[in-house]
Amino acid sequence: MSVDVAIIGGGISGLTTAYQLQRAGHKVAVLERQVRTGGNAISERSGGFLMEHGPSSLNAGAEAAVALSGKLGLNDQRCALGAGVRYRYLVGQSRVDRLSPHPHGVLNSNYLSMRGRLRMLAECLVAARTDGTEESIADFWSRRFGQEFSDRVIDPLVGGLFAGSASAMSVDAVFGALLEMEEHYGSISRGIFQRRLAGGSMPGRRLFSWRTGMGALPTALAKQLGPAIHTGIVVRRIRATPGSFRVETGTSGTVNARAVVIATQPHVASTLFQGVDDAAAQAAAAISAPPLAVVFLGYRREQVAHPLDGLGWLSPSHEKRVVSGTLFSSTMFPGRAPKGHVALAAYVGGARAPELARQAPEELVVLAHAEHRELLGVKGEPVITKIRQWPRGLPQYNLGHRDRIATIQGIEKRLPGLFVTGNYFTGPAVATCIAQAAETADRIHDFLSERGQHKSDIPTTAVNTIQ
Repeated sequence: MSVDVAIIGGGISGLTTAYQLQRAGHKVAVLERQVRTGGNAISERSGGFLMEHGPSSLNAGAEAAVALSGKLGLNDQRCALGAGVRYRYLVGQSRVDRLSPHPHGVLNSNYLSMRGRLRMLAECLVAARTDGTEESIADFWSRRFGQEFSDRVIDPLVGGLFAGSASAMSVDAVFGALLEMEEHYGSISRGIFQRRLAGGSMPGRRLFSWRTGMGALPTALAKQLGPAIHTGIVVRRIRATPGSFRVETGTSGTVNARAVVIATQPHVASTLFQGVDDAAAQAAAAISAPPLAVVFLGYRREQVAHPLDGLGWLSPSHEKRVVSGTLFSSTMFPGRAPKGHVALAAYVGGARAPELARQAPEELVVLAHAEHRELLGVKGEPVITKIRQWPRGLPQYNLGHRDRIATIQGIEKRLPGLFVTGNYFTGPAVATCIAQAAETADRIHDFLSERGQHKSDIPTTAVNTIQ
């Protein structure tokens, strides 16, 4: 089989890259090891409940994601965040504390001490850092807004968004825009005020999904790509030859391609790079993705005392909870639970406690149910339980991440025609992956267009077997 582009990996990143290239008129082939595409974007309906095994929403302010939804004809299935989502909840002293989603919500609550809130207000008096050394997320927020704010607000946020550790993750890789704001305005608070005064907007916080769940996206992409998708394919080797690549898949044959995209998890990409670009292989191998478990629990509404009037709750690491956070799934979007019932999705493991994600499924149910009983006033047993254990969870943007990414992306220059994309580049959120994939597709289109006029010289080499 000969194609313009062979995409290795059929997750959201790979599918979106393939879709954009196909729309641009290129012949593509998506090679996926599993029997299904979509990566961890899996939506499962059972007994009237809808469980999201992976991501649960997209940012409605993300232009690329919204545009893709429209192109795929999914807009009539879109559902906005439910009206019942009115507050945010953080765990403190063995209870869930309610905060307003307003920017001043933390200041107007008693979640932080008076001293902690005064320290927040003093952020505009803190001198900007100019030595250029890399900081962890925890160190940055502690330096600017105080230790209490960092420990009790930012730490649980990082745990919820990345299943990560604020003390290990790089602020440069995660909150790069805030570093630029500090450099330009000298203060985060001053920068936000100046932008709003000038009529600028801050990143959108509106979320959306589809009535059938996040799985609607890869399903629609796969439908558009049709026979270009090949599942159950294990890539044995990628060999670069003058002017093209040979993707060897063992018993499934060989795919000849003008360009190749590696849209896999970083550990798989590392294996592919070994012996060909050792620097990229080492950089990809250094990106960890600790195991993560999703514990889905359904209850009758009268079993839960809490009003569930928010996105869910997050817990700081110093609270030493088994569950790092829980989404109120049935409050967020319609159709997640049958009438008279509620659905909760608890997250266990990640960088905080990877060993917990490996517990037996029945033990995870017991642990999550116990925390909901304590924090949400749950009575009785759940009417439904579903467990998803991911041996590899979300990629960790730890200190040095931007340098690692620069090394990996550099392979596009060192080996022209070989491209890399995925959720470890600019963010693991689905909307971010879509934008990253679209940019990758643009680069590939430009490469193929230029190569159509001027044949590129591609080094003859081989990329190792995927184990």
